[in-house]
Amino acid sequence: MKNLFSNIKGDAFGGITAGIVALPLALAFGVSSGLGPEAGLYGAIFISFFAALFGGTDTQISGPTAPMTAVSMVVIAGIVATSDGDVEKALPAILIVFLLAGLMQIGLGLIGLGKYIRYIPYPVVSGFMTAIGVIILLTQILPSIGYYPKEDLEFVSQFKPQAEEVILENILKEEAGEGILVLENFKETISRAELVTDHDILLETQTLAAKEASGVLGALKVVPRALNYINWLELMLTLGTIIIIYGFKRITKAIPSTLVALLVMSGIAVGFGLDYRPIQEIPGGIPIPKWEMFSGFKLGSLTPYVFTALTLALLGAIDSLLTSVVADNMTKTKHKPNKELVGQGIGNSIAALFGGIPGAGATIRTVVNIDSGGKTKLSGMIAGIVLLVILLVLGPVASKIPAAVLAGILITVGIGVMDYKGLRAIPSLPRDISLGPIKLSSEVLVMLLVLVLSTFWNLVYAVGIGLVIASLMFMKKIGDLTAKRSDVKPLKEEAWPDELGFQDHLMEKVFIKHIKGPLFFGSTSDFQQLAAQIPDTASMVIMRLGRMQYMDQSGLYVMEDMLLDLKKKKIEILFINLLEQPRYMMERIDIIPDFISEEHIFEDFRSCMAWIKENRNGDS
Repeated sequence: MKNLFSNIKGDAFGGITAGIVALPLALAFGVSSGLGPEAGLYGAIFISFFAALFGGTDTQISGPTAPMTAVSMVVIAGIVATSDGDVEKALPAILIVFLLAGLMQIGLGLIGLGKYIRYIPYPVVSGFMTAIGVIILLTQILPSIGYYPKEDLEFVSQFKPQAEEVILENILKEEAGEGILVLENFKETISRAELVTDHDILLETQTLAAKEASGVLGALKVVPRALNYINWLELMLTLGTIIIIYGFKRITKAIPSTLVALLVMSGIAVGFGLDYRPIQEIPGGIPIPKWEMFSGFKLGSLTPYVFTALTLALLGAIDSLLTSVVADNMTKTKHKPNKELVGQGIGNSIAALFGGIPGAGATIRTVVNIDSGGKTKLSGMIAGIVLLVILLVLGPVASKIPAAVLAGILITVGIGVMDYKGLRAIPSLPRDISLGPIKLSSEVLVMLLVLVLSTFWNLVYAVGIGLVIASLMFMKKIGDLTAKRSDVKPLKEEAWPDELGFQDHLMEKVFIKHIKGPLFFGSTSDFQQLAAQIPDTASMVIMRLGRMQYMDQSGLYVMEDMLLDLKKKKIEILFINLLEQPRYMMERIDIIPDFISEEHIFEDFRSCMAWIKENRNGDS
């Protein structure tokens, strides 16, 4: 416990700041998920506290994130649709799926799979993250203009015949379950049908209308109609929120612009007594476990979502461990990936017990925590406690927040979560495959495929398909390369023959690194350790690349990051025997000549040493 309380002041400030930053996002993600703002708050409270307590990254702040919420939306919408549109009826099965995802995360950590997360290729992650942004943007169009399909009576009335059909079908199912022979006993069917009220039909009709307008495709279908019924007040609240979020960042980053936008726009709406639409009421009091989740669900309703629960678990693992790497880089520490997965799993499991949506390590909140002085697990635990206090003290006040303000916040989240680095690289990446007369980049193809399938079909299946295709393409490339160089065998990290005469007095100032084998998504983690291996006395790094036959997009970016770090340290980099494919990749995004000039690329070790002697006379 000594380490836990070694930085109380910094951890308290970091945790409080991160908790405040998390508040608007937690509310927005809860509303977006379909379970209401309290589900987002509960998720943020319990995941932040328990993931920090049991996790393997001291400074990590966890809670609902955009990717986890997007997949949760799919789970919630699917189960609600099979529960006659009744969220309360669907809740036990939904929470069981979330609990199962948390338990799977714990299992992934216990069996040591944390270190293998790095094998997910960059184009799959890039396409998925961009799809998350597109999904959030498209699904927030309707709430941002104040259009709610269930409340458009003309739109709803289109589904009345279908609603009557569903109600009759349910009556027939009930009778079949009771052993009543419908064809022999029409009177019973008729008497039950007569008990159906206009209100029952309206509710079923509204459910069908909401289902028709749900998701990306549903929103796109309804947008033309929605534009004829714009609520200008709701639209102005949304636009005001977006303007403040982007505008306030230009003034100062010391205060979270998202929180400023939430307070200012909510204050205007409430203070001027505007006729706006508030978010759902947030229940007051201490969160209570949802024990009915164990008694109120059927196993059959869960089995279709086992694979989805695994996807949630894996996505949460990737999301969290990527944030852990960011935290490591900022704090110069090393996280424990398997312990982090166990902590995230415990946090998600406990959040599910209380009705919270799942989450993961949140990069922005973690960065805020570190910048504000957070150094130990206590900071993440304090962030969770801060949110609990806000829930208990300000729950009724938070219930008055305009729904349009949260839509504005989510729109900025959607814009921010997209992978612009990957999108900008699309025109530059080499076109290495042919589809008939058309030449395409295999990595761009995977990224766009994951993007389109995730956005318009299914997030879960899209990632699976992307992984399979990326793996097959990679295996083909490596097979082609190894066929050409089949005599290359693994070598120990030792001096090569032409280095044996390397002058002793240069050893401290010139660091030689051998890169053996392809630099691809599976080897980037080891490569990232290169900068840490370089002694402080080094002023120059020689990279021998004659055995690096292939570099993919993930390898390209990790190389770029490493070179950037070395340049910041004013360390000069020299390349020896750079092969055709890696050179082509580096030229496409201007690593050559921006980071490595042509005069720093040599054919062999001898010519490199000659250049060093000529240009470093003081050292020779």
